[in-house]
Amino acid sequence: MSAHLDLVSHLDRLRDAPLLCVGDVMLDRFVYGEVARISPEAPIPVLRIRRESAMPGGAGNVVRNLAALGVPARLVSVIGDDSAGAELAALLAAESGTTPYLLTDAGRPTTVKARFIADAQQLLRADHEDASLLAGELATAIQSEAESAMTGCGALILSDYGKGVLSDATLRTLIAAARAADLPVVVDPKGHDYHCYAGADVVTPNRKELQQATRLPVDSDEDIVAAARALAARCDLKAVLVTRGGAGMCVTPAQGEATFLPALAREVYDVSGAGDTVVAILAAGLATGAGLVDAARLANVAAGVVVGKIGTAVVESSELRHALQGEEDAKSMSREALLAQAARWRQRGLKIGFTNGCFDLIHPGHAALLRQARGACDRLVVGLNSDASVRRLKGANRPVQDQLARSQVIASLASVDAVTVFDEDTPLQLIEALHPGVLVKGADYRIDQVVGADTVQSYGGQVLLVPIEQGHSTTATIARLAD
Repeated sequence: MSAHLDLVSHLDRLRDAPLLCVGDVMLDRFVYGEVARISPEAPIPVLRIRRESAMPGGAGNVVRNLAALGVPARLVSVIGDDSAGAELAALLAAESGTTPYLLTDAGRPTTVKARFIADAQQLLRADHEDASLLAGELATAIQSEAESAMTGCGALILSDYGKGVLSDATLRTLIAAARAADLPVVVDPKGHDYHCYAGADVVTPNRKELQQATRLPVDSDEDIVAAARALAARCDLKAVLVTRGGAGMCVTPAQGEATFLPALAREVYDVSGAGDTVVAILAAGLATGAGLVDAARLANVAAGVVVGKIGTAVVESSELRHALQGEEDAKSMSREALLAQAARWRQRGLKIGFTNGCFDLIHPGHAALLRQARGACDRLVVGLNSDASVRRLKGANRPVQDQLARSQVIASLASVDAVTVFDEDTPLQLIEALHPGVLVKGADYRIDQVVGADTVQSYGGQVLLVPIEQGHSTTATIARLAD
């Protein structure tokens, strides 16, 4: 764990210099719904659409990952003269700290990847694209824009999805310009011939891509290292980072020992865009002056976070910091982090429950309430009154335990999935933001006395009053201790 703690210092410096990303940008569209029947027209499922979302993909997702960490990013790419291109340009312009330089090619459509998802399972992906290489004035313009945008940057990322932006000539020109400017070059590669990436600091193929590029076996650890070394020597690469899915990563410099990094994800739900996360964080780490292995460790931790999400996702700075500090399993979280986690739970079709209280000196009544609450939902969130809030409600001598101690105790219970502290007198603002599917309180309340009941019922949520165990009270316990 100390190695991860050492990486926090690099995380703190990620915002020091902007990064330049050049490559294929696309619009990732996600269509979510449910399948309840098979079509009478053909043996295929019928997806009843519930919601849709869209976000930048490809090179666009690389800069999304940088923006999520507060890293300034410049993006040079091409879009079509169409509605998808306009939508994509607007999404990129809205990314904090991102400066997009998007050239328009009226002769090609904007690349769109549409994914259809039911119950966290991808049913179909439909691509709309033209992968022909840019040529003539447009190719020259890409090179010129990229070289101009390189000034003042900390690293160059080449995001090659094989959609036509990065021709061999463009790659050679940009790598040479970055070398002259002493910038690290990180490549997310495509195709079977990596000679076009000659001079790059790192290329990041997955295991299958490494086998295709070298035609060598990649079955064992020794095979992977041998193939990576052969690729580095053959194509004049300083290092090869092989992503291995559930087996983690292998970092192989052209000279020196290879390093294997184990996968860190607890649960893998979607690997869409995980490669974008790796190249973004790897390049950002190198730009801070981190060594190759430390930058790869940083990227590996980030990848472990992002594959636990559904869709083309990014890792937030707070999430990466927690993971680096060994807190990836922590249930105590800020309101911002809680809402992000709740969104991921909803994407997986999970029902979120909520209850709240001071929970000062946990007793069997508390434990019983939480067990029953958890039985009514898939994920239980506990809103915990802050110390100041408890004092206003209970008096100057309360709480007995501060909010950190109370939060740690609540989070240790198996029935609780997340804990967040609120400072208001009531949890109404938290309930309105969280939008739980079920609100749980003890049966010593009436529904009309439960804060947030009207809000939850207004959108079809459930308010549940559970039986309480008699004979347990924090106030009575404190009184007995005083006696």
